[in-house]
Amino acid sequence: MSTSSLPALPTAPAPGRPDVAARLRDALLGASFTADGLLELLDAPAYAALARSETVPALRATRGDTPLELLVRLFLLQQPVLHARVEDVLPVDACLESGWLVRVGGDEVAAAVDVRPYGGPGGEDWFIVSDLGCAVGGAGGIGSREEGVVLGVGGASTTLAGLTVRTPVAAALDLGTGSGIQALHAAQHATRVTATDVNPRALHITRLTLALSGAPAADLREGSLFEPVKDGESYDLIVSNPPFVISPGARLTYRDGGMGGDDLCRTLVQQAGERLNEGGFAQFLANWQHVEGEDWQDRLRSWVPRGCDAWIVQREVQDVTQYAELWLRDAGDHRGDPAEYQARYDAWLDEFEARKVKAVGFGWITLRRTGAAVPSVVAEEWPHSVEQPLGDTVRAHFDRIDYLRAHDDAALLAAHFRLVAEVVQEQVGLPGAEDPEHVVLRQNRGMRRATKVDTVGAGFAGVCDGSLSAGRILDAIAQLVGEDPVLLRDRTPAQIRLLVEQGFIEPA
Repeated sequence: MSTSSLPALPTAPAPGRPDVAARLRDALLGASFTADGLLELLDAPAYAALARSETVPALRATRGDTPLELLVRLFLLQQPVLHARVEDVLPVDACLESGWLVRVGGDEVAAAVDVRPYGGPGGEDWFIVSDLGCAVGGAGGIGSREEGVVLGVGGASTTLAGLTVRTPVAAALDLGTGSGIQALHAAQHATRVTATDVNPRALHITRLTLALSGAPAADLREGSLFEPVKDGESYDLIVSNPPFVISPGARLTYRDGGMGGDDLCRTLVQQAGERLNEGGFAQFLANWQHVEGEDWQDRLRSWVPRGCDAWIVQREVQDVTQYAELWLRDAGDHRGDPAEYQARYDAWLDEFEARKVKAVGFGWITLRRTGAAVPSVVAEEWPHSVEQPLGDTVRAHFDRIDYLRAHDDAALLAAHFRLVAEVVQEQVGLPGAEDPEHVVLRQNRGMRRATKVDTVGAGFAGVCDGSLSAGRILDAIAQLVGEDPVLLRDRTPAQIRLLVEQGFIEPA
């Protein structure tokens, strides 16, 4: 669906005025209304408070009349300002005419949409447009609103943006674009970007985000899941932060999938494979059910389409009561009528009980289209801290899978490896003991993994500098520990394979 056929939206700027967006962008940049400028003005505590939907510190920090203070109050904090005070800062008349601003009272203007400064990965000054009340603190700032509301930047949005593999591609698809943040990122490394959403208002907001950020326009299409994708179209990158919340009904479009249980996420993953080009990636955030009598990893493996490698990472698990309370608070239901809150809570628990769901998992799913005879499907739990952005880490995971598929044990022993940078060794044992109880290798980058190894594994990793083959290193270790080198060569490749798979050592 083209943007020209979108219906007019009464509370957002009218479409079709990129010239005004460009003029507004110049004015915002001229006043240092950027992520860096905002942090310098507000200081770290007030800036962090905005993410918690707390605006008082920011209001206190913007009581002056500098251009930046006026713009923060106007576009980020939704405070009316005097027309006369901003006419030297903004193209006020053009913004009023095109719908970026509205008149309030006799001599004040107010923003018609939220505009949040957002720093791109290469230092770009971008702006994320969203509905009023949605730029600060994600959904937490809006309470219970109409279902078509378009949120701004939240933790899920930035998580997915950081996870995404950023290599130059011909075609990228942002499915369920919302305010357009994923499409904005994709526009930096994709020749062609398609963005879809079931909510036409979201497509309108995405267009504004791209225009105000100075990014190329995307092909915007209305529809659910892969419905807007034309026959024969395929992509090198598919990203989606879908409405993954498992809820009774579909009350809020921005979060509730409208299908039973986790069917929306399952359908999205299963249908992505046929839309991927060879070597292409599809990356999603998702929720999934933990069903009585069923292993969650087996459940997720069954979602993976044929012809795709997959890496599934479960980051968090909540029991059904925690989960229901989280999303009831997200919608502001806890601030309403207690009887209605209790009824909605009961409805959530009834839904879970009927489906025999005991908990809900949250995490990342990455697919890669492969021609391998036996695709690799890794499903793991990793609730520990990681280092964003992780796009390079995700790509490296699949590169390692390719390497291990192409090398049998004999080839591994003939290969040369080096220890990955910033891997450290920890020895755990009683004070004064001659030997440690166990040795742990720990990464300080990327996934920040830790894995136990035996003394041979620790010695092997420590010697890996690319100069000797794995087999030669094991022969030397065998001589040091008095072990048969043939037996050591036989039993060690599995440990070498694990160290490669988890990214502790890499081919030299």
